[in-house]
Amino acid sequence: MNYGLYDLAGNIGVLMMVIAYLLLQLDKLSSSSVSYLLLNAVGALFVIVSLIFHFNLSAFLMEVFWLLISLFGLGKTLFSRQQQSSA
Repeated sequence: MNYGLYDLAGNIGVLMMVIAYLLLQLDKLSSSSVSYLLLNAVGALFVIVSLIFHFNLSAFLMEVFWLLISLFGLGKTLFSRQQQSSA
């Protein structure tokens, strides 16, 4: 088995998402915190990169939706903070 840079990226991505979920469960991060959302978004992006080299449609779709939902939450959180600071 060849272990490439894309495999490393995928493993780092999985680790980032698992750490985000663990920190959420330990009440160290809020589900709307920028850190939580960024860990999920970047983690999903890294997994998507690895899937480009070893494609799996089901996993790819899951990660695309994970990324989009994380980006949506990030945008919502940042927009909300911007509205609060300008009020």
